[in-house]
Amino acid sequence: MNKSIEFYFDFISPYTYLAHKRILEIEKLEKIKFIYKPILLGGLHNLRKITPAAFIEAKKKFTIYDCEMVAKKFNIKFKFNESFPINSLSLMRGILVIHENKIKKYIEKFFEAYWELNLNLSNKKITEKILGELNINSEEFFKKINDQKTKDLLKKLTQDAFDKEIFGAPTFIVNNKLFWGQDRLNYALEEYKNFI
Repeated sequence: MNKSIEFYFDFISPYTYLAHKRILEIEKLEKIKFIYKPILLGGLHNLRKITPAAFIEAKKKFTIYDCEMVAKKFNIKFKFNESFPINSLSLMRGILVIHENKIKKYIEKFFEAYWELNLNLSNKKITEKILGELNINSEEFFKKINDQKTKDLLKKLTQDAFDKEIFGAPTFIVNNKLFWGQDRLNYALEEYKNFI
């Protein structure tokens, strides 16, 4: 059995972006295998009957402050997006339809566009521009993400996360143990290193 850390993510989550940036640094230093698992966070919240922080003003205010503090601590470029929250459905489905060798760059580009460059990714023209930079045919992309098989697959991945008792993002699973939040990444790493 190959050891790995499953990383459940959605572009809409600022804490997931921060965790992603930390993962990139960890991967440069250590041979640790992270498996990115796309989910629709809004769909997961609906299944759990959770009201997201974005819709509770005091929590949203704290989230902005907290994310800026974490970003500063880890020297991560970060700008809380003025268009937060957006519907990330199309972007998350996109991961399921593009060629495997472009997935890593796709994830990086869209995370940076939203949480560094403050771009409104609900604007189709902005998305098309980024797809062009990735050499992804936007017409084909939008056709594929609206295919019923793609829709069903993202629903299934989100349902699978729900069935594993995941309730938010980022979530890490190592050795069948769940760790929730970017501030639990170190705990997930410890479990990974101790897991034989």
